[in-house]
Amino acid sequence: MGIQDQQWFVIVNPVADKGHGLDDFPLISRLLREAGIHAEPLFTEHKFHATELTVTAVKEGFRRIIVVGGVGTLHEVVNGLFIQQEVDPKEVLLAMIAVGSGNNWVRAFGTSTRYQDAIRHIAEGYSFLQDVGVVSYEESLYRQERYFANVAGVGFDAFLLRRMNHLQKLGRTSGWRKFLCVLSNYFLYKSTGMKIWVDDQRIYNGLMFSIALGICKYNGDGVQQLPEAVADDGLLDLSLVKPIHFWHLLFRMRYLYNGGIYRIGHVLHARGRKVRIESSPEVSLEVDGELLGETPLEFSVMPKAIRVVVSKEFYEQNEKRCK
Repeated sequence: MGIQDQQWFVIVNPVADKGHGLDDFPLISRLLREAGIHAEPLFTEHKFHATELTVTAVKEGFRRIIVVGGVGTLHEVVNGLFIQQEVDPKEVLLAMIAVGSGNNWVRAFGTSTRYQDAIRHIAEGYSFLQDVGVVSYEESLYRQERYFANVAGVGFDAFLLRRMNHLQKLGRTSGWRKFLCVLSNYFLYKSTGMKIWVDDQRIYNGLMFSIALGICKYNGDGVQQLPEAVADDGLLDLSLVKPIHFWHLLFRMRYLYNGGIYRIGHVLHARGRKVRIESSPEVSLEVDGELLGETPLEFSVMPKAIRVVVSKEFYEQNEKRCK
């Protein structure tokens, strides 16, 4: 076994969560050393750099990667695992020390957002094979393909993300500004006519406000958009939000956070291995917090495609579930 097999290759996003990736890394580095985790860190310098670093790391023999950043950095690393040609992606153990603002992916596996606890989970070494989604989309008149580990959003989700990104560039990311952004854009956005197929069966044809689909439960700031998702069942979960009056949603807001989203009458649930979405006019797509292209969209799932670090509690619960 080479030294790279035992070392962790650490990919740090220095601008994650308004620069906390850079500011907090000296503390994270010290905690890694104290936990006996041998790490070689590199900082990302531009968009998609994490993808490039992942390909290089695997080529150089590293089989353990820690992401220090948010779900966007994780997204780039996951795509790097599938671009590289050296090994099966599941032979690389992937961990995350969450520095981003949402931290939705780590929530699904019981991994703490506290640095000390996240590093303890890495040192304990419990892992899990999770599914990975694949999406094909239109961008600049060409078909593109991307892998994702968490949740994709179509319609209002992507529309809102674009506006939120604009606020972030302006440095206006306080809680009340985010709330006003959600509120104002809710009234600006218009539901779109969509056709949706799941496993080659058309399940919807009509106006649709927003769609979330993917592998894990959480998206946004801790919203359980896919509360019934199981990360290793080989299926994509969908939450389909039909046009809904704001007051109807406001008084049921708690259901977005407590797993009761399907108690909102305008939200439908579906599940399948393949999903196709068409719309008129085209609507935008976001995947793991990254804006991509537009409809038509085709989704599929790769069962148990990457190995990720999880908490001991999640590992034991999953073992019980599988028995």
